[in-house]
Amino acid sequence: MEAVYVQTNDAQKNEVVAYRRESEGSLSKIGSFETGGSGTGKPHLPSQRSIVLSDDGAWLLVANGGSDTISLFAVEPAGLRLADAVPSGGGTPTSVAIHGSLVYVANNADANVAGFTIESGKLVALEGSTRTLSDGADPAQISFSPDGKTLVVTERGSNSISAFAIDEQGYAVGPSTIASAGETPYGFDFTSGGTLVVTEAFGGAKGKAAASSYEVMEPGRLSPVSASVADTRSEVCWAAVTKDGRFVYVTNFGDGTISSYAIAPDGTIELAEAVAGATRLGQPGVRDEAISNDGRFLYALDADAQQVHGWRIDADGRLDEVGAADGLPRTVAGLAAS
Repeated sequence: MEAVYVQTNDAQKNEVVAYRRESEGSLSKIGSFETGGSGTGKPHLPSQRSIVLSDDGAWLLVANGGSDTISLFAVEPAGLRLADAVPSGGGTPTSVAIHGSLVYVANNADANVAGFTIESGKLVALEGSTRTLSDGADPAQISFSPDGKTLVVTERGSNSISAFAIDEQGYAVGPSTIASAGETPYGFDFTSGGTLVVTEAFGGAKGKAAASSYEVMEPGRLSPVSASVADTRSEVCWAAVTKDGRFVYVTNFGDGTISSYAIAPDGTIELAEAVAGATRLGQPGVRDEAISNDGRFLYALDADAQQVHGWRIDADGRLDEVGAADGLPRTVAGLAAS
């Protein structure tokens, strides 16, 4: 099923809102599905990938920041079926990563990561897998490299990026932690070749939004490629790389814009368009984003407008609007697309 998913982040009854993606990119609501947990009930959940799909699109995972749990949904033709909900291994889970049957979650309150496996449609805690991040880490995102051998966490509070090597049993070894090229590292995404592009919010300072890139030298070890490259906008947070690895789109919460960067074969990045797209130009609110599995469409969540916006991705990286779906709560957070 070609779809887009967001979570309500409701403090009483967290739900996933599912939309069917039509051939031209527009969205039509399928329904809402209870996660079995609760959200924080606060607008602007500070994370990327609080909701994530498996690579094969069979599973959807959701971090329930209010109940300290993660939920596992089976993706079915008619929508979603809740398969399991388990403790996240810490307090206030904010971001989830999946590679194959291996799952890791970043817990904000405890500044740690914890591992799970999907077995027979259930989440099973990986005993002894909890790993501590830096003091005051305030983790923003956790994700695997494309080959699944490296697990990366951005740490806003310590202005650093931690990387773990994943062993054959799924355990995280490390971390190896490096200073971020710019302040407040936030969201990130990988190219299929393994280049890592990280956004830098610089504490939300006006006009200071930037991004940098890194190379995975070996499992669990990162090396800088491009230092901070400014996009001239404000409060950059989330990142999404095109399927061909040529462009990355970053959302600028502070002014409702999306900037694009070109990614060179050697992993260096340069600003392509400071304003490649916008939800409400000059108005804050644009947050989570994702690219459809076929690489044709970019979707972004404008939480303050309570809408999901879509764009068609042209061959040259330019964006053409395809419309928006509305009716979401102000607490809405996370976005995943198949």
